Amino acid sequence: MLMSPLEFFRSLPKKECPECGDHMEEQAESYMMECDRCLSKREE
Repeated sequence: MLMSPLEFFRSLPKKECPECGDHMEEQAESYMMECDRCLSKREE
């Protein structure tokens, strides 16, 4: 039996920053891989 789309998306693991390992807040239409803190460190 097929899983409903809502169940599928709820079962996905939280997005994790590859630099520091913190869980990131998902944002629609965002393809960023690093968290804001790591991105701000990179820009300095």
